[in-house]
Amino acid sequence: MLEELLIHKPDDPIQYMINHLKQNNDDAPRICVLGPPASGKTTVAMWLCKHLDAIRISQETLLFKEILALTREAKMYKERKQKIPNALWANLIQERLSNVDCIKQGWILEGFPENQEQAWMLQSSGIIPRHVVVLYAPDTVLIERNSGKRLDPFTEEVYHTTFDWPSDPLIQQRLVKPEDLSEQEMSKKLLEYHRNFPGVFQIYQNVLKSINADQPSMDVLSQVLTYVQTRHRSAAPFTPRILFCGPPGSGKSLQAALIAQKYSVVNICCGQLLKEAVADKTKLGELIKPYIDNGYPVPDNLVMKILAERLNALDCMTNGWVLHGFPRDIEQGEQLQKSHIIPNRVFFFNLPYESIMERLSQRRIDPTTGERYHMTFRPAPAPEIQVRLRQNPRDKEENIEKRVETYYRNVKELEDFYEDAIYVNADQDPHVVFEFIESCIIKPLPCKKLKSL
Repeated sequence: MLEELLIHKPDDPIQYMINHLKQNNDDAPRICVLGPPASGKTTVAMWLCKHLDAIRISQETLLFKEILALTREAKMYKERKQKIPNALWANLIQERLSNVDCIKQGWILEGFPENQEQAWMLQSSGIIPRHVVVLYAPDTVLIERNSGKRLDPFTEEVYHTTFDWPSDPLIQQRLVKPEDLSEQEMSKKLLEYHRNFPGVFQIYQNVLKSINADQPSMDVLSQVLTYVQTRHRSAAPFTPRILFCGPPGSGKSLQAALIAQKYSVVNICCGQLLKEAVADKTKLGELIKPYIDNGYPVPDNLVMKILAERLNALDCMTNGWVLHGFPRDIEQGEQLQKSHIIPNRVFFFNLPYESIMERLSQRRIDPTTGERYHMTFRPAPAPEIQVRLRQNPRDKEENIEKRVETYYRNVKELEDFYEDAIYVNADQDPHVVFEFIESCIIKPLPCKKLKSL
């Protein structure tokens, strides 16, 4: 991020950093852990925070551990033993979740929302969880749990005299009995929870999973983790994010142009993008100009900045894109993934070495008109044109050999990285290749297999 600040030099660095974090937190957890009293919400939320390195937000943290503008007002209700209004809770949560740590690391919201009104208020503030975990157990079990609950004041971890007693004698000695509800008060709280839960369920039913809390804690935690690590699939039409990989001369540029023309996606050639950045004299363009002028490879971090900026532009986000010329190796592929640029269609073009040589070594260009020709497939129409044709140094056989060798040295790892990739026989008529690619693009998105824990 410091590098971004030095390059862009924004007028308001703090707001720039916050916006930058918001753009790059697609994978940050946004989880609500709900359930009746004594169902184990605190245990689950704290365990998730440790495992996912997220920020835990609960009634206790908002009232007693945070210094927020509205904390004092909420505490006054608590001191008067009055119920804190839903709007005040929603505003407290919104204020806390707008802090940089929650934006960057994600959050686990424990025990919120308690009712439908709170859920609507959070949603209208733009606080929309990706996963909602609801713990459940029989009321008789919850009442029994409540009476045996013990709290570690140092770590805030919750234990139980029967079900979850710590083995460490030091922890045992410092456990205290929290101000638990009487059995009558507990029954009243359970009744209130059961009355409010259907309204909450109605709002979050598409991202909600109920998990039985009346089982060993590790089984509960395992089921919760499995769920929050899944990604929900949308029924909406997908935005094409297409990646073409292949050796030089395999026809990536042509197929990208055909796809872009037919489906109105944005055609992104990485090499062309770098040249445009230099020509436009952008800040990043000035940084990469010496590399291009001297024929050196542009560092991956600079390429990624230019590429990410272009792929996050409105036309790419709205219409989709087809990318070629990057990544060329697994390190670049991993950088794409870390930048949350994840294609939903990956194609590897296969072409025999002899065909690559035939396609590239016979290419020629007319220096007068800029027109491109091929000695076999598209010869010059007149002798006077034929005589002035020139060959690009890149298309000399020794240079082609180096480029092909570099490609095949890296492609195996890249193929393993994109394990759901589609392989294309590029040694065919271009329109036959296009029809095959098109048929693969319009198929439903593949359902990614979940990796086991």
